[in-house]
Amino acid sequence: MEVNTIPASVLPMVDAQVPGALMAKHQAAAPAQAKKVAQEFEAMFVAMMLKSMRETTGKDKLTGGGHGEETFRSLLDQEYAAAASRNGGIGLAKMIEKELTRTGNAAPPSLKGASHAD
Repeated sequence: MEVNTIPASVLPMVDAQVPGALMAKHQAAAPAQAKKVAQEFEAMFVAMMLKSMRETTGKDKLTGGGHGEETFRSLLDQEYAAAASRNGGIGLAKMIEKELTRTGNAAPPSLKGASHAD
């Protein structure tokens, strides 16, 4: 079986250089985006924890249960989780944000002048 290669003339040209203004805009927005993403992830995680915790308890006999209560509890848990994340949460968002900003600003080892040991 013969494999033919694609001629370079039909491949799109890709410029590896990122314009300085675009890079500066990205780097300026990166910390805010990292914080937002980290808080959203923590809120989702806390909501999943609350849902799992609620499944371990019995039905609430005071309100009668039902489909409406299940929907309300789900929405309430999401709001609890979002509020917790905005106000410090369980510390997961802070660690994720720190890791995202550290990794996002770090240059690959080959650009830092590190040698690769193979």
